[in-house]
Amino acid sequence: MLNAILGIKQKQTQIFTEDGMRHSVTYVEAGPCWITAIDKTDKYTNIQLGFQNKRMMNKPEEGHIKKAGLTQKLRFLRSIRVDEVPADWAVGKEINISDVFAIGDVIRVTGISKGKGFAGVVKRHGFAGGPKTHGQSDKERAPGSIGATTTPGRVFKGKRMAGRMGSDTVTVKGLKVIDIEPEKHVIIVSGLIPGPKDTLVTIKKEV
Repeated sequence: MLNAILGIKQKQTQIFTEDGMRHSVTYVEAGPCWITAIDKTDKYTNIQLGFQNKRMMNKPEEGHIKKAGLTQKLRFLRSIRVDEVPADWAVGKEINISDVFAIGDVIRVTGISKGKGFAGVVKRHGFAGGPKTHGQSDKERAPGSIGATTTPGRVFKGKRMAGRMGSDTVTVKGLKVIDIEPEKHVIIVSGLIPGPKDTLVTIKKEV
């Protein structure tokens, strides 16, 4: 059975429950998605979902969508691993939020985190920097020594240094479905999820 759906992050805000508790929530436009392919082997079964429309498609994409019997020009195509495919689910079927999730479900959300560009070690890794006194004027945010002496005579792989920060695939686990607005194709998720507004996220039910 399918346990995930594709969505677009809309906004982060807060809501109040009847007992006056405040909760941070994220609104996600999830679905409708369409099944564009079913990949079945001896080892696994994948359902490929298509989501959101775009203006132009290239010829291979057009052929792939046409083979599924769809007329939409789908922007995103993602494969979801499943245990089995229901008998009444076929290529071209439309999938909505209520087909996958219910209020109270525990979920995990995967997205691409915000890109921060090139960052130093203080911002990227939380280094303390050098001392602010004793004649040191230009090393406050420097990494300090990065290697050893003659042995091994090199810098080890994975050394924490300055570099590109953000734009990583991030998964936030243990979130909950607070509410579902099926007519708007919106799912309201507890907590905050990775990425800026209007970016793709995958919402998956926790096992």
